[in-house]
Amino acid sequence: MKRLLGSGIFILVMLLIDLYVFQSLRLVTYTLPVRTKWTIYAIYWSFTAAAVLIFFAIPYIGLEKFPPFVRNYVFAIIMGLFIAKIIASLFFLMDDIRRIFQWGGTLAYTAITGKGTTNPDGITRSVFLSWLGIGLGSSLFGTMLYGFNNKYRYQVRKVRMRFSNLPEGFKGLKIVQISDIHSGSLDDRNAVEKGVHQILELKPDLILFTGDLVNNEASEMHELKHVFSRLEAPLGVFSILGNHDYGDYKQWASPEEKHNNLETLKGIHAEMGWKLLLNEHVGLEKNGHSMALIGIENWGAKANFSRYGDLKKAYDGSEKFPFKILMSHDPSHWEAQVCKDYTDIDLMLAGHTHGMQFGVEIPGFKWSPVQYLYKQWAGIYEKDTQRLYVNRGFGFLGYPGRVGILPEITFIELI
Repeated sequence: MKRLLGSGIFILVMLLIDLYVFQSLRLVTYTLPVRTKWTIYAIYWSFTAAAVLIFFAIPYIGLEKFPPFVRNYVFAIIMGLFIAKIIASLFFLMDDIRRIFQWGGTLAYTAITGKGTTNPDGITRSVFLSWLGIGLGSSLFGTMLYGFNNKYRYQVRKVRMRFSNLPEGFKGLKIVQISDIHSGSLDDRNAVEKGVHQILELKPDLILFTGDLVNNEASEMHELKHVFSRLEAPLGVFSILGNHDYGDYKQWASPEEKHNNLETLKGIHAEMGWKLLLNEHVGLEKNGHSMALIGIENWGAKANFSRYGDLKKAYDGSEKFPFKILMSHDPSHWEAQVCKDYTDIDLMLAGHTHGMQFGVEIPGFKWSPVQYLYKQWAGIYEKDTQRLYVNRGFGFLGYPGRVGILPEITFIELI
């Protein structure tokens, strides 16, 4: 019932925004031939009708029951249009506020002087702002369509980290970190295989996966587990669970079904040759020296994300190691607990944010809307002697594309 009510409210808001934007669309198309205008209007409202049908159906059949093309692309296009209309509406609203003040001023002038006013000839500011809003909204939508081409453009980011307490035997250790595969979204096996090949070409000593193997269901990995099972490294491939791996975002027939799904997913990690760390640590040996690798289940400082992780349990017994790496899916964990209570954890590796799959990254400047939710959202962060690296994600979720924030394979060298 709540899902139905939520969809109904969203549909109502969407229709109100569509009507609002349509008024400006009518204004800027006023001088076009009648047939051309009606063609534009028909296309405009056909997208609205499709959106209403889809969002009306979601509470009844579930988003996961839609064909993959509808889930990945039609849904994304509809949401992209909706966001573009919101951006355009901000400019229309500016103009409406201006016109309200102008209207009020005109009434006051008329009341005081008894004289009317006339508008100047030529293009009005109303038309200008309408075109500006439609232009910016269309540009945003076009950018999102372009982003479909970037979802498999894996970018290898190479990072060198110096630690004064790194054991001599681990000097020059090469680590590959990947995160957020979201196998239920991946629809091009050949492209994924190329990404795996890129990882193997780096010849890492250690491969670490920091959570969200699936969107919800273990069955999403059936077509891809043989691809990812090719990953191997001398010191091993280790993994943890992310918030999506628990199936918390799907309606299950019973608690037992949800539990069995998680157990199946854990088994898939083992089938691929990945050592899944569940609130535990292991010792790594190299050239006669040792270090600790700690892996916890999902732990988020944000209220809407689950806390299955137990860092105390995972940490206990690792005190004897001179150097420690923590794998924790959610970067908000770093400041909330790691930096406060576990200051001898030297490096934490996380994912989760995807960089929102949208933003700008140029030398000296990095921005994404996700930074208003997560202080640490992509790349390297430091506090005293501790480091955090947030991977931008191997896969994608929701929007089947990347704009400015490309999928990432992180290559870390410890020195």
